[in-house]
Amino acid sequence: MKWRTIAAAIMLAGTAGTAGAVGRLADVTIYDRAENRTLPVYQHQGRHYVAGRPGNEYQIRVRNRTGDDLLAVVSVDGVNAVNGETAHWSQTGYVLGAHQAYDIRGWRKSLQRVSAFFFTDHQNSYAARTGRPDNVGVVGVALFRRKAEPAALIEEPLPQPRLQEEPWPSGMRGDSPYPSGADERFGFGVGALSAEAAEARRARPQRSPSLGTGHGRSEGSRVGTTQFERATAGPEEVITLHYDTYANLVALGVVRAPRIATPFPGQFVPDPR
Repeated sequence: MKWRTIAAAIMLAGTAGTAGAVGRLADVTIYDRAENRTLPVYQHQGRHYVAGRPGNEYQIRVRNRTGDDLLAVVSVDGVNAVNGETAHWSQTGYVLGAHQAYDIRGWRKSLQRVSAFFFTDHQNSYAARTGRPDNVGVVGVALFRRKAEPAALIEEPLPQPRLQEEPWPSGMRGDSPYPSGADERFGFGVGALSAEAAEARRARPQRSPSLGTGHGRSEGSRVGTTQFERATAGPEEVITLHYDTYANLVALGVVRAPRIATPFPGQFVPDPR
């Protein structure tokens, strides 16, 4: 089945370091446009996190690592970044050519413009303001390969009468290049906390209001359209990045807060042990 999709119109000549990139078929990173840097990725209990700063605009950078076309269906806070519908991987997305990279800078409003992504309080997020607050705080990219064209076959000749010389070769048949494709499903679970972990959590800083993604200023972002037939019904890979404030990631134990020494912890000089 063919889907009408967005074709990325810009091939980036250079990208920031991919130390924080996540993915097998593609690298996915969050680039803070206010601070001009790729946000580092923290791993915790099988999930990946980045720390955003409220008010800063950001973009989602997707780089195709393969030599094939990829369709990237992008979800922000559970909302499709192209059509604004509650996200499902069967929906439209961005088509990236072999080894192409593209920066998705906002909610797509037309083939020429987007409304910029920016970090904001949960209640001010686009998802919450449109009545969908349950999945605020996560970016997802579902990746599909393009379906291969059918292989050409060579006609097998009819049997020939046996002559004195050796018979003709029997002909050749090409192998089909269809990829098998895996319909992978992903899920995450968080185990019960140990007594030590529970005690450490109680000692951590209090959480601030959680982050979401706002519907920001309008800016130019030109793309075209193309037809893309998926090789598989489900995505070959789903890349997930959770985000929140740095303080909240410390409170959740995702980031270990630096120890702050105090110069006056006591009153008198004790004997050494």
